[in-house]
Amino acid sequence: MKLVVGFMPLLDCASLIVAAERGFAAEEGLDLRLVRETSWANIRDRVIVGHFDAAHMLAPMAIASSLGIGHIKVPFIAPFSLGLGGNAITVSLSLWEEMTRQGAVGGGFTPGLGAALKRVIAAREGAGSEPLTFGMVYPFSCHNYELRYWLAAAGIDPDRDVRLAVIPPPFLADALRTGQIDGFCVGEPWNSVAVDAGVGAIVTPTTALWPLSPEKVLGCQAQWAERYSEQLAGLLRALYRAAAWTEAPKNHAEVAKLLADPRYVGASAGLLHRALSGRLALQPGADPTPLADFFVPASHQATFPWVSHALWMYTQMVRWRQVEFSAEHEAAARRTYRPDLYRAALAHVAVDIPSVDLKIERFFDGREFDPDNDFDPDNLDTRLERG
Repeated sequence: MKLVVGFMPLLDCASLIVAAERGFAAEEGLDLRLVRETSWANIRDRVIVGHFDAAHMLAPMAIASSLGIGHIKVPFIAPFSLGLGGNAITVSLSLWEEMTRQGAVGGGFTPGLGAALKRVIAAREGAGSEPLTFGMVYPFSCHNYELRYWLAAAGIDPDRDVRLAVIPPPFLADALRTGQIDGFCVGEPWNSVAVDAGVGAIVTPTTALWPLSPEKVLGCQAQWAERYSEQLAGLLRALYRAAAWTEAPKNHAEVAKLLADPRYVGASAGLLHRALSGRLALQPGADPTPLADFFVPASHQATFPWVSHALWMYTQMVRWRQVEFSAEHEAAARRTYRPDLYRAALAHVAVDIPSVDLKIERFFDGREFDPDNDFDPDNLDTRLERG
């Protein structure tokens, strides 16, 4: 069966590319046709209208569509995670210089970086300067919520002290170069593209904020998944094998070469290889810095759709006033992630399938998200203010 799947040019589309190019999809009887897109909004719309059977999708986008916020209400599901990590926060060289004058030290990824940025913002406000502008890829994205979490943890109000703008991933380095924005949060390789071009410095990988943090999923309409359940199961098996193949260090050079093809990501194979290997140059001309578990395609149960991830994303939608809390919305967020479909498809393939759907999530500032206990409407707002 032919499956048309959309994707964005990012490192974490790797399992899809490998599934198509290395024959894992064909082994499941699938003719996997991949279509590169230019924006996340296009991905969403083309899944909704049926141009795509499924897509490389921002995890919160699937939840937002199921809730009917930001667009029309169409139930999506996410039965597979396309890896963990892979994002970073990058700033312009001029902003990095201001931050270092305010005490920031690169490479440590400590809360002190946020404190230095807060002092820069205060100094700029005192001088009557325009607020800093940060780019992120979509309002309903882990990038938006990770950036906001980091800013808020430093005492910076993302809705008052800075401006946030939506810009597609491949355009962020150019927006930084032309001075349209002062920083951004995006997936690789676009942070490294900005560093390699001499226009940006990576402040922190988001895995330093939330170790083994979720990112993209395979997303599709719920009704499509029900109608083509066997084909979806085959695609999950193909992606699972492709993820394991992608993660093996011996294959990184070949994966990087595949992704460097202009049909796919189109960035330098060298930059892509470094990101796959967890070694990023943080500043122009600097030697690569090893980053443990920067991008994890398969291990640490990286392909499992944890419902706790979906619930944390929903709390961020509530926290940042994208939607009001309700038991109905919470239930819809839970239904979006489908570990039941994952388990059924991979019962005889995977050896590391979790027996539970929820786990406690831990963050860089010492806070935890406990999905079993963090949904009491009487004090949810108080917990969200704390993070």
